[in-house]
Amino acid sequence: MRLRWVRYTVLGAALVTVTNTAPVQADTGDPFAGAAGAGDPYYPLDGNGGYRAEHYDVTVGYDPAGHQLTGSTRVDAVATQAMHTFDLDYSGPQVSKVTVNGLPAGFDRTDEHELVVTPMLPLLPGLPFAVQVEYAGAVIGTDGAGWVFSPSGGAFVAGEPHSASSWYPLNDTPSNKATFALHATVPAEWEVMSNGVKTHDVVQGGNRTVDWEMRQPVAGYLTTIAIDRFEFLEQRSAGGTPLLSAFAPDALQAKGIEQRLPEILDFEEQLYGPYPFDTAGGIYVDTDLQFSLETQSRPIYAPWTDLGTVVHEIAHQWWGDSMSVQHWSDVCLNECFASYTADYLWPERKDGKDVDAQYRETVTKYRDKPKFWEIALQNPGAGNEFTSVYYRGPLFLHALRRIMGDAAFFPAVHDFVGSHRYGNASMPEFRQFVQSRTPVNLDGFFGAWLDRTDRPADEFLYPGSLRS
Repeated sequence: MRLRWVRYTVLGAALVTVTNTAPVQADTGDPFAGAAGAGDPYYPLDGNGGYRAEHYDVTVGYDPAGHQLTGSTRVDAVATQAMHTFDLDYSGPQVSKVTVNGLPAGFDRTDEHELVVTPMLPLLPGLPFAVQVEYAGAVIGTDGAGWVFSPSGGAFVAGEPHSASSWYPLNDTPSNKATFALHATVPAEWEVMSNGVKTHDVVQGGNRTVDWEMRQPVAGYLTTIAIDRFEFLEQRSAGGTPLLSAFAPDALQAKGIEQRLPEILDFEEQLYGPYPFDTAGGIYVDTDLQFSLETQSRPIYAPWTDLGTVVHEIAHQWWGDSMSVQHWSDVCLNECFASYTADYLWPERKDGKDVDAQYRETVTKYRDKPKFWEIALQNPGAGNEFTSVYYRGPLFLHALRRIMGDAAFFPAVHDFVGSHRYGNASMPEFRQFVQSRTPVNLDGFFGAWLDRTDRPADEFLYPGSLRS
């Protein structure tokens, strides 16, 4: 995610503090009930226990005129314990029917996004099962936590850390990624964009039906559907990856930026290894949105998007999408690296910018402003995930690069993200891995930059060539 305010102010961002008010789920004490949360300390009701989702097959119809959604989602999962009841995350329109393994199941909706399912027969550990959920009704527009309505009458889904549950039921936690397929039907004059490869696009009887497949695992908030009167741009990367990008009616001016996507992919493949998905592209909306988002393989770009934003969101395809966080407290792995790639590495290597001077200027400007340093990079706290990782994250990584040296730093980050391809990682794992790649003791450095909420001591603030 790249926020609009990152482009205008740094200190203002440092003042942003949000309190998390998510309720903590009580322990029912029932050993045969799947937990209502997956254990993320920031969002205790996100995700669920007792099973792992393996694949989502989402079939929806959407009528832009009335914002009406009809849906039927199949969740293929494997039980990790014996269960007579389990939860799915879902906050969308009214549910009419649920089946488990083809048999009718009881269901109830509790809290903000819990769909509690009671199968007719208990589920046994280690065995696969399938849940089918039918639902229909009007969707509600948001300012970036689910459905967003476009000026043309179209709509799209975007939001981090939550958005997917607004249009299909799922196990909504980054620690349970699954493959994803979408079958969407809209009036014939509309187009549908989503993640991955488009496998079917047919107009018949006044309707258009489009199928999409994301064949690599994806976290829920990185899935999307976008419906608009799009124009398209098809390209191919230097490595042969097919690229498909879409532009809403008032977003056509962004084509010039998106035409540089092959160059951006080539640049980032040199840094982080082969592009991890079957296809790439972008979805350029013309709706006033405060962020752009790294939806997997095809980011959603707000109207204010510039070249740096595209570099940022494409970096997320490695840092955040292919390799996802274990918990939201690990968000620096996503945003620190995407920001460093766009704000330091691209200007340095493409434009010849002196990034050491850029670093020193930033530190000089904010070194005596406590607000700039008060939110930790590791475990920033619920509601503060998307603050310091943008403005202090690049400084941390540049200082780490200088204390390690380029010969150690770049292979280390390349190998770390590659070794977690299609999986999850945590900041403690990153710290341990990087330490294994250098003889320099990084304990004090990591503590000062990641754990503390004040300015690092000068020995950590100005390591290596940054001292001059």
